[in-house]
Amino acid sequence: MHACVTDFHGQVALHEPNLESTSEVMIPNAEDNNYHEGVSPTLEFVITSDDITGTGAPATLLIFNNEKGFSPKNIDSICSVGRSTKKGNRSSGYIGEKGIGFKSVFLVTAKPYIFSNGYQIRFNEKPCPHCSLGYIVPEWVEKPTLIDITQIYGKDSLPTTTIVLPLKPDKVKPVKQQLSSVHPEVLLFLTKIRHLSVREVNENAKQNTVTAVSISSEIDFVTRKNMNAESYTLHLSAEENSDAEKECSYYMWKQKFPVRSENVVERRTDVEEWAVTLAFPNQERLHRGKSSPGVYAFLPTEM
Repeated sequence: MHACVTDFHGQVALHEPNLESTSEVMIPNAEDNNYHEGVSPTLEFVITSDDITGTGAPATLLIFNNEKGFSPKNIDSICSVGRSTKKGNRSSGYIGEKGIGFKSVFLVTAKPYIFSNGYQIRFNEKPCPHCSLGYIVPEWVEKPTLIDITQIYGKDSLPTTTIVLPLKPDKVKPVKQQLSSVHPEVLLFLTKIRHLSVREVNENAKQNTVTAVSISSEIDFVTRKNMNAESYTLHLSAEENSDAEKECSYYMWKQKFPVRSENVVERRTDVEEWAVTLAFPNQERLHRGKSSPGVYAFLPTEM
């Protein structure tokens, strides 16, 4: 197995200036995943005070995704800094970029776990004491068990992929803040994910929180071939704790433009066209917090 033999944290710092936002890593990863036909792509974040990994973590973040699941190629990619299964696929709509992706979770956890397609493994940010291969070496685990994870999930069966992140003590508060600020309108500018939820599970059930957003329908789809454009109407619904569900419909216009030679970026030489999407709310916009982003580059920006 080819494992990285350089300082992984240096690689992350070099490539990704704001990877402490876990949602900004996991949402693009889920968007780039493959899904079985007929499945409504769903991404769920659950944060709990239970130390289900037995690592002494003050809180644990679990990420559930009903994708097809990890392949040996995916696992090998995680073990190699700078390598990504997304490279060469950007022309197909992949939004991941630098081959770091999942590995950036080391900024919030020392030991990330993956449960997917029979894999039950974890990685350690510390060098393997039994070998000289480097940082990213998978280790088979028996704890937490799938029963432990299912109890936290709260449903009879688990999605194909579960990522478990026992959080570093100084990252618990930032991660909670990041997850609580995920904007409902983010789904408007993703092409696969249709349901997104964030839950906090506490010993005291009265302190539990839940935030969910979903695209309830997509109608009036029209293709305009002469303009390389399409229009449609999305109905977006959002729920927060016990509050009544809020809805808003958006008229969407999506148009593709060729990338001019003078605008080609070295890391995206295989991208020949780029899509610009405009969303026009028909009612009051769904919002969270005091601000409503106006420009999205798949994820919300501060513009």
